[in-house]
This record gives sequence, structure tokens and C-alpha cells, in this order.
Amino acid sequence: MDKVIKSDAEWREELSDMAYKVLRKHATERAGTHDDFPKDPGTFICAGCGAPLFEQETKFESGTGWPSFYQPIDSDMVGEKEDRSLFMRRTEVHCNRCEGHLGHVFPDGPKPTGLRYCINGAALKFEPES
Repeated sequence: MDKVIKSDAEWREELSDMAYKVLRKHATERAGTHDDFPKDPGTFICAGCGAPLFEQETKFESGTGWPSFYQPIDSDMVGEKEDRSLFMRRTEVHCNRCEGHLGHVFPDGPKPTGLRYCINGAALKFEPES
């Protein structure tokens, strides 16, 4: 996998304000802000570098207000690290290609994995199946 490395100025220029805050500054968008993606078959890609991250078929309604998935397309594309911010202990997930912050993963998802990848919608773009 080729890493995408850009200066802070390049990221600011290329991303929307919210995508920059989420992907580069680890912000969390307000619940319900960006969970209005199409329901059509397709792929959710990183808004920063275009890496394929999640398939529509793994998306589910979690009731949280953020897009939720039970597994990534390729676990090598979605990295994890411990997040101890806000007086909590969580597992942050990021795009391994550009190191952009995506959201968090929790152990309360549906079968078959039991995981809930709770992802900021601003960190994603949707590509419909052609």
C-alpha cells in the first residue's frame, strides 16, 4: 500500500472544513450530521485519500447517528490504536493509507463480527457500484 503523505496546508486546501477537522485533527462530528448516504450497493472510501474502507452490505442502522459497519473491506486498510481522550478508553480507527481519523470501533455490533465501526460521515465518500 502506498502511503499518502501531505502537508497540513495541502490537507486544508483539499478537504472540506469538517473533513479536515475529523480526518486530520481527530474531531467528532455531531451525531446525525452525515449519515444520509445512499442505500444503493457500493463502497465507502476515505474522503482524504480514496482508499476503499467499507462495503454498503456491511453498513447497519446502529441508532447512534453515525454511519456504522460491522467490518472493513480489508483489515489492513483500517488501523486501530488506543484512545484515552475525554476520560474514556476507546479504540480509535484510522485509514492506514493516509492516517486520517475515521472514528472508533466498539464490541457491541451485530453478527457475524460483533463489532460496530462507528465512523464520522465526513471521513467517508460513497462510490456507487457501477
